[in-house]
Amino acid sequence: MKRNLFAALAGGLFGAGLLVSGMVDTTKVQGWLDVFGVWDPTLAFVLGGAILPMMIAWQIASRRRLSVLGTALPEKPDPRLGHNLVLGSVLFGAGWGLAGLCPGPAMASLSFGGIGGVVFLAAMVAGMLAAPAVRQRVDRLAAA
Repeated sequence: MKRNLFAALAGGLFGAGLLVSGMVDTTKVQGWLDVFGVWDPTLAFVLGGAILPMMIAWQIASRRRLSVLGTALPEKPDPRLGHNLVLGSVLFGAGWGLAGLCPGPAMASLSFGGIGGVVFLAAMVAGMLAAPAVRQRVDRLAAA
């Protein structure tokens, strides 16, 4: 119960940040990616504003064995780049660049309507459902 409450609070705070920063507006994101056109640096400030609190959180977490809720903290990820990470990053970036949305803003955009957000969210869910089969195939191809 407590874990769900913290998850809802974190999700709500994240969603509020997306709304306040304007990152649910696809033209803002596409403007960030349009470096040779009408470039919009807003996303750089959003990203920069996220780095400081995250650095503090990582420093605190590095000195702890358990989370605030008493559960074990996850181990550090493998620093090597694998094909799954590279492929996932490319697909995420391509979708983000084409639609101007990523999962968080896509969900937040549902609150103010528009068929584009619904279509994107449906495609995202379809991709998530197809991902395990695609990953198995990629793993088999990489092992061969």
